[in-house]
Amino acid sequence: MDTAVKIFSCTQSMDLSKSIAEQFGIPLGQVNFSRYSDGEFQPSFEESVRGTRLFIIGSTHPSSENLMEMLLMLDAAKRASARHITAVMPYFGWARQDRKDKPRVPIGAKLIAKLLEAAGATRIITMDLHADQIQGFFEKPVDHLYASTIFLPFVESLQLDNLTIASPDMGGSKRAYAYSKQLSSDVVICYKQRAKANVISHMELIGDVKGKNVILVDDMVDTAGTLTKAADLMMERGALSVRAICTHAILSGKAYERIEESQLAELIVTDSIPAKQKSDKIRVLSCASLFAEVMKNVHSNKSIASKFVM
Repeated sequence: MDTAVKIFSCTQSMDLSKSIAEQFGIPLGQVNFSRYSDGEFQPSFEESVRGTRLFIIGSTHPSSENLMEMLLMLDAAKRASARHITAVMPYFGWARQDRKDKPRVPIGAKLIAKLLEAAGATRIITMDLHADQIQGFFEKPVDHLYASTIFLPFVESLQLDNLTIASPDMGGSKRAYAYSKQLSSDVVICYKQRAKANVISHMELIGDVKGKNVILVDDMVDTAGTLTKAADLMMERGALSVRAICTHAILSGKAYERIEESQLAELIVTDSIPAKQKSDKIRVLSCASLFAEVMKNVHSNKSIASKFVM
């Protein structure tokens, strides 16, 4: 007997989940959330999930309620006797805490991995982790997808002359080189020093951008301080244009204001995180087809190796 498939969504990812379910070819399952006056909530599957393959979709960006929703739904699925429970997390939150970078701090990403497994996840599907080694924090299979399969065709469609790929910091150099290899372009790197989290004290450019159309690539954009500072610096150094590609659009604080006031021609992101507001400078590419295809292949035990290519 074939295992039935059901797809459910956490509240924060409802629009993306509907698109994924539509492209998968089945309706999105019904979940009811009961809420108490103090803010506590309880999810309830409104249909039987016994013996099924469940995909629960939800990004875990702040607030922490988004993570708690995922954990409670995983636990509910486990206790309702689902056979396979996959946490589909387009954005894996808390991933910036992937190591001890100073004394007496947690490794948050490792803690989240353990929580997900304890709650009942038998598989994880996610995209563009902040650090690749986070996969090793799990004892369950992790399918780590790359949004480059979405972004590369878009960049090629721009048909930009004198294209140069840039990394906004040293940590993203591997990603920048991977993009440049696929696009046969030059690479430049920004070197930055931080005064504290989200605050840059100094930035320098390694490489020449004069007369070039530059595309910055990064896994996420939070306050947009690094991106906009890098874009302005490159335009000062003679770049013809600067665009940015960032998988996860967190866009907190003054991010929208900074983007509007910067010399960025365009910011291209995915819909892994719902947009807080619209901007003429921000273009959103959907990741629904990527996740739907991978989920189909996982269910039918087919290879998804092509989606691991950066």
